[in-house]
Amino acid sequence: MLVAKGDGTASFGHIAVGLAAGRAFTGVAERRRLALSMAGFSALSLLPDADVIAFALRIPYGDPFGHRGATHSIAFAVVCGVIAFALRRDARLAVFTGVVVVTHPLLDMLTDGGLGCALFFPFSNARLFWPVQPIPVAPIGAGMLSARGVTVVLTELVLFAPLALYALFPRRRAAP
Repeated sequence: MLVAKGDGTASFGHIAVGLAAGRAFTGVAERRRLALSMAGFSALSLLPDADVIAFALRIPYGDPFGHRGATHSIAFAVVCGVIAFALRRDARLAVFTGVVVVTHPLLDMLTDGGLGCALFFPFSNARLFWPVQPIPVAPIGAGMLSARGVTVVLTELVLFAPLALYALFPRRRAAP
């Protein structure tokens, strides 16, 4: 039986991607609209991890519909983009949606644990990692309060601070 060290990133990286995408999508706009855009894209950046329900359903981790399986694929990101387009008829929103969703498995592939991501599902069930894995995989549950959990959080804060700063740093509005 293969045992995973953890189940993913601590999520700061995913959220930072969503915040930055929200800023890029909305630009310098009314604060409420910007906040909604950042919140929406942050939620989309975490969407692939909805597959953790597989644990409760007793679907094995390595199953195509287990954690880091189908929802961690390019195909899933494309489907999300298509749904966004169907709902809003906005091609730019559809592209941003697909790109934000696909960043999730691409970041998870940079972690040093778990089983990898089924990036090319449904064409392949192979679980993939990048050749380098600079992000320590997050411990599960209360393990985040351990020394390893602190290391994961600090690593992600350093790696993803530029995205968070881009997203959150105030900008002046352009002169009319």
